[in-house]
Amino acid sequence: MTLGIDQQVLAEMAPLLAAVGESEPAPVGDVEARRVSGHRMFDLVASRRAPTAGVDTAQHSMTATDGAALDLTWYHPSGVDGPGSAALYLHGGGMIFGLEHVGALYDLAVREYVAASGVPMLMVDYRVAPEHPDPTPVEDCYGALVWLAEHARDLGVDPARVAVMGDSAGGGLAAGVSLIARDRGGPAVAQQVLIYPMLDDRPADPDPQVQPFLTWTYDDNVTGWGALLGENAGGDDVSAYAAPARADDLTGLPDTYIDVGDLDVFRNEDIAFARRLADAGVPTELHVYPGCPHAFEALAREAAVSRRAVSDRVRRLRGL
Repeated sequence: MTLGIDQQVLAEMAPLLAAVGESEPAPVGDVEARRVSGHRMFDLVASRRAPTAGVDTAQHSMTATDGAALDLTWYHPSGVDGPGSAALYLHGGGMIFGLEHVGALYDLAVREYVAASGVPMLMVDYRVAPEHPDPTPVEDCYGALVWLAEHARDLGVDPARVAVMGDSAGGGLAAGVSLIARDRGGPAVAQQVLIYPMLDDRPADPDPQVQPFLTWTYDDNVTGWGALLGENAGGDDVSAYAAPARADDLTGLPDTYIDVGDLDVFRNEDIAFARRLADAGVPTELHVYPGCPHAFEALAREAAVSRRAVSDRVRRLRGL
């Protein structure tokens, strides 16, 4: 048997891909071309979904370590007291897409998680590379965790019941935030929910079985890491806070949930990270979804496998 795409996922993705149309792949290192095409795809996906009812938002601001003001959005169930738990949600985008490029879709996604779980979420507009290389993105995200902990009582949150959650680059940043919180004695992190996280800057050997189905390619990945780390990408001098797969010690990290599709460039690094967490004594739940490329639940929302994946994430949030 060989790897192949889930037929329900393919059926939902097909009209999206047709609407976007074919184009020449951007060369390695071309961030702007990826932003243009990615922004178009994210907006197209968002345009096919309606906002989930029953979720309100409040706007806040935080000051980053370098003095920059960053926008925060607090999502919470309408008209009801929260359960006391909360999550910091870190959006994806390959380290190169900010909320200006992907915000329409992530606003919808976070509203759905809050409505389904009842758990309020904070989303930070962290700065992205190459304009803001490492360590700015992960430090912005850690700063948002500190802000959430400091304002927990005002928000009706128990600071001992806060999770970090993110997908793709946001999943990698969430893992980096957990490492920083552990090492600096920072705010408690009750669990980390890592959705096909981007963890390892060291280039993987392309898998010919996976390549025909990639929605985030090996070239995209090299571009994202290069934007974040510059000439250090793939070398010896890379911080584990930027690339958590490089962490030598995973002990003392929060309970972890990881999921990834088997048609994702991150599959092997995510499986390896889950195994290392378990070996380090960290309670770890891992799901590898057959027939699923990167961002499958966003691109094929109604597929049965997508609904299972989202349901598992919601289950973890409800358990906070």
